[in-house]
Amino acid sequence: ESDIGCMVDVQAAQRVEAWIQEAESMGAELLYGGKRNGASITPAILLNPPKQAKVVCEEVFGPVVSILPYEELEEAIKEANDSRYGLQAGIFTNQLDVALHAAKELETGGVVINGTSNFRLDHWPYGGIKRSGLGREGPRFAIEEMTETKMVVLP
Repeated sequence: ESDIGCMVDVQAAQRVEAWIQEAESMGAELLYGGKRNGASITPAILLNPPKQAKVVCEEVFGPVVSILPYEELEEAIKEANDSRYGLQAGIFTNQLDVALHAAKELETGGVVINGTSNFRLDHWPYGGIKRSGLGREGPRFAIEEMTETKMVVLP
């Protein structure tokens, strides 16, 4: 069993619902979920939404996963990097060399190996690149941001 929380408000849920419907109208197959009830959305699984669909080319920040099959890892990395965003990525593999190659090549603020891209611990640096944010979140980074460094030289 899973416990799924609601979106931050009804408007956010309506936005995610509209993005799911847009992807369907563009040819994606809704395999599961995507139904809204107030501020809640059942987790949605979309198969083959086109690159132009907002669920693919924007940051959804909702319970939506898009499945886009690829034959070659290099093609998947190229497609993932062909984005204005770069928050986090996840890759599942039992080959360490493949995992490390993907981690090096993916243009994201973090890569989770054998886990989903939403993995986060507060004491770890979390943040993206490109239009996915500036800097990193976490206690250490917050303290650094609120600290004024001063150098004193006593020759």
